Amino acid sequence: MNPFATAPSTPAALPDSPPADDSAPAPRLRRLFATVPFASACPQLAFVAIGYFAALQVQSFDSVHKVEKLALVHAAVAAASMITQPLIGVLSDRTRTRFGARTPWMLLGALVGCLALVAAGSSRSIAWLLAAAVVAHIGFSTFNGPLTAIQPDRVPADRRGRYSALAGVGTIAAGILGPALGSVFTHRISLGYLLFAAVILLAATVFLVVNPDRDNRGAPRPGFSPAVFAKAFWVNPIRYPDFFWVFLGRILLFGGYFMVINYQLYIIEDYIGLTLDEATRLIPVISIASLPGFLLAIGISGPLSDRIGRRKPMVFAGGLVIAVSALIPVISATVGGLICSIVVLTIGFGIFMAVDQALVTQVLPDAGTAAKDLGIINIAATLPNTIGPLAAAGIVTACGYTTLYLVVALIAGVGAFAVLPVKVR
Repeated sequence: MNPFATAPSTPAALPDSPPADDSAPAPRLRRLFATVPFASACPQLAFVAIGYFAALQVQSFDSVHKVEKLALVHAAVAAASMITQPLIGVLSDRTRTRFGARTPWMLLGALVGCLALVAAGSSRSIAWLLAAAVVAHIGFSTFNGPLTAIQPDRVPADRRGRYSALAGVGTIAAGILGPALGSVFTHRISLGYLLFAAVILLAATVFLVVNPDRDNRGAPRPGFSPAVFAKAFWVNPIRYPDFFWVFLGRILLFGGYFMVINYQLYIIEDYIGLTLDEATRLIPVISIASLPGFLLAIGISGPLSDRIGRRKPMVFAGGLVIAVSALIPVISATVGGLICSIVVLTIGFGIFMAVDQALVTQVLPDAGTAAKDLGIINIAATLPNTIGPLAAAGIVTACGYTTLYLVVALIAGVGAFAVLPVKVR
């Protein structure tokens, strides 16, 4: 499946032109900015819950083949997300209701995803866990696709760095604090899944209530044909090279990230040498240690990119920091080295996530197909979660964790340099 496709024949709107909702009163934008961290945390909390609890569940089901079985779970759920987001983007761009184009899909996705999380908590086999995890990822990808389209829909171009930073706060904070919360329920996994589902559903509902979309029943509906679905995965890289380079950089950086982070529990056990109980106690310590650097990185990077009017230097710097973080455990395969690596990794991802989404909105081919094109960009975050765990499992099985870290450093470094050809500053 090729993620690049022919662009629409109609002239593309400038991606950084004022969005349709630019005339919204200041209180409306303030509410959106204040609540987007909670909304962006919702899908990430779900993915973290599945990632953390699934590692424990898989190990209890089959401790001998845990690496391969966990790779299968991650590959299946990432493939589901990769397919779902662009297709939901196509449908969302064409949805006309009194509640707007995005709200119905976000609500449906949150409901389906939360029910699937509860089902995952009752899993008694890898097959049941796999099915529930796939449905959960479909649900939260249905939520996340329209959520990302809100930025070009409603946020003026000169404020997108701040908005991207706030959205990144929710995403990365959920990634940092989620495992710490999950560790409380190491021996009560069903209850843990239920708590995550309840928190996510509450946050998603509040966001949709306080940020209602506009009635768009009178808006023109883009044409539809079976070919539209085929083009949901395609943007022409020759006509839109900036889109291609941003896609490539993102897929490589996320690839390096997922090759390590999905095996964090096993790395602590098998590479650092701790027991399972020691590993589950260390994970929240790592999460708490990572938080200050992340908040500092993301709090500075987004507003600074708006002030200087440049996105590329921040994205490039974040990618290099991610690459450096992978070298630390190679030099020091200790608890201290691992904590230092995760802290540096989180700082790099904070810089990257604070600005990358804003850069993405400035290279979209057509403002009228924002949700679809953002769905394609989001493939660059989900496809690595399909390939990364499989590749990591092969590397670990054949060569060990040291080689894995060296490969991750190389991939992340190339991903950082991929942004340099982008013409948007």
